[in-house]
Amino acid sequence: MSDIARPLDGRRILVVEDEYLIAAEVKRWLRRAGAEVVGPVPSAEQALTLIGDDRIDAAVLDLNLGDKRTALPIADRLGALGVPYLFATGDIRVSQGHSYDDRPRLEKPYVEAELVRAVEELVAAHPMP
Repeated sequence: MSDIARPLDGRRILVVEDEYLIAAEVKRWLRRAGAEVVGPVPSAEQALTLIGDDRIDAAVLDLNLGDKRTALPIADRLGALGVPYLFATGDIRVSQGHSYDDRPRLEKPYVEAELVRAVEELVAAHPMP
């Protein structure tokens, strides 16, 4: 992606990913697209603290955060605040019996262009303050 094409300029994007190498790559891709990356963090607890402390324009959430923990509490909080988010996961189903199945999702493995396009679509409907 060239320096001119920075579709996420000025946007603060929360990244929740428990796999270090994936988190580092996602951060690099989003920064190259102009975003300010909040995190990345590997746990729901850390993400919820950041959500309370910072303005977040959108979020990329890995669904499974290890040890049977999920990003669903983060999704619930973001939803309550009106912050758009997507799941970036290898899971086919997000969650049975919940309203998460209609959320945007990137299936792992994904590439830079897919991630940036998905996040750009998330923020397109939410003008910057």
